[in-house]
Amino acid sequence: MPKLFDQTLRDRSDEHRDTVTRYEMTRTLVEFLAAVAFIIGSIFFFYESLMFAGTWLFLIGSILFGIRPAIRLVMEIRLVSIKAPDKIVPEALRGNDD
Repeated sequence: MPKLFDQTLRDRSDEHRDTVTRYEMTRTLVEFLAAVAFIIGSIFFFYESLMFAGTWLFLIGSILFGIRPAIRLVMEIRLVSIKAPDKIVPEALRGNDD
């Protein structure tokens, strides 16, 4: 039985690799949005009239940074649940589908 956070799961099959790609792209997008929220929130703090909106952007950024590890955990659970092929064939021995 595979374990969570086992790095060998990432390359076990095409489905494993595709899953990692999708989740990593999602995590990157969430991290980017969090950074943007913090940057804009920081700029807003220079203006008293925008401080309230800046505070909300800090909260949104914090929530997004909190979602990031949750995405990783969901990915790891998904990787463990994907059935691995009976025999793992090294990349060099696979036929080209092109």
